[in-house]
Amino acid sequence: MSDRFALTGARIFDGDDWHEDHALVVRDGLVEAILPTGAMPSDIGAVDMGGGMLAPGFVDIQVNGGGGVMLNDHPDAASIETICRAHAPFGTTALLVTLITDTPEITAAAVAAGEEATSRRVPGFLGLHLEGPHLSIARKGAHDPALIRPMLDADQAALIAARQKLPVLLTTVAPESVDPQRVSALTEAGVIVSLGHSDSGYAVATTFAAAGASVVTHLFNAMSQIGNREPGLAGAAIDIGAFFAGLIADGIHVDPATIRIALSAKQGPGKIVLVTDAMATIGTDMTAFTLNGRTIYRKEGSLRLADGTLAGADLDMISAVRYVHRVIGLDLSEVLRMASLYPAQAIGQSHRLGRFANGTAADIVALSDGLDISSVWIGGKKVFGVNASS
Repeated sequence: MSDRFALTGARIFDGDDWHEDHALVVRDGLVEAILPTGAMPSDIGAVDMGGGMLAPGFVDIQVNGGGGVMLNDHPDAASIETICRAHAPFGTTALLVTLITDTPEITAAAVAAGEEATSRRVPGFLGLHLEGPHLSIARKGAHDPALIRPMLDADQAALIAARQKLPVLLTTVAPESVDPQRVSALTEAGVIVSLGHSDSGYAVATTFAAAGASVVTHLFNAMSQIGNREPGLAGAAIDIGAFFAGLIADGIHVDPATIRIALSAKQGPGKIVLVTDAMATIGTDMTAFTLNGRTIYRKEGSLRLADGTLAGADLDMISAVRYVHRVIGLDLSEVLRMASLYPAQAIGQSHRLGRFANGTAADIVALSDGLDISSVWIGGKKVFGVNASS
């Protein structure tokens, strides 16, 4: 017997357009249809949402931790499950759990954990984002400089092997530590390559885009900035249409005026996508934690090392959505795309995530008109809200 139901009584955003007085029909974990309420078959069990809106679940391609756990400290499937569960109440229904620069042994353990989480079908787990260790020390941010190193043949082979074990694998590299031929080999093997933590200029970024790099990690942070004679990696991310670019929209990492400028100037088809760069604090009241043996302090909405360096973000996706809509002033439809459709496109998953159409995943977030989250479904199973599964 099929698991079939319909959600009614809310406006529906399908990733492109809004539907009034329609029902979202779900069958066996997939979207079946969006139908006028009056055309819905009588044998479908209907759930009246009582107003608000339904939107595709958020897709976050940079999540370092949550629920008190960092993947670096606990590279196992249980931690991946904890992180995914911690982000679900904030509307994130698919995410790339991110490993910050670490040792080869920890990296291998994280890949094994991702493989196990995939086999266990952990709700919300989409794959891994390996942020480093092939970065630039000059733009290291909170990454441990002792662990940053150039990519060698064995590293390239390990990434290609890891991709065969995971649904999605994204890696952040800096041109200072990786040559274009390696990027081409990685992308040909299905690895998504993002440029970040780099002091490289526009011309180098252009070369790496031609080699297959298609994402830029946390726009404006830990990269060369836009100058009058050198656009830098930040300028390349905006001007080169091949690049999608992650954005940490918390009011701390990037000034709101800078965000507005970037949104106005971004060349496509690549888009700016919302990321949280979230750490262990999400879903907890913890005030500090450790990364690579260093303490990170949570204070006034930010996470910082003792010297004041930003270390990830104390941010969830619905807060980023609210910020870009209310502070930046972007139309809600476009903000929702930045949180779901565009990140799905960035990692080649828009055929099943980021939109509602026949056969897409029934990953759903129910929002009030004030952008509070009332319920969340992953694969048609309610994971947050009244009567959510445990």
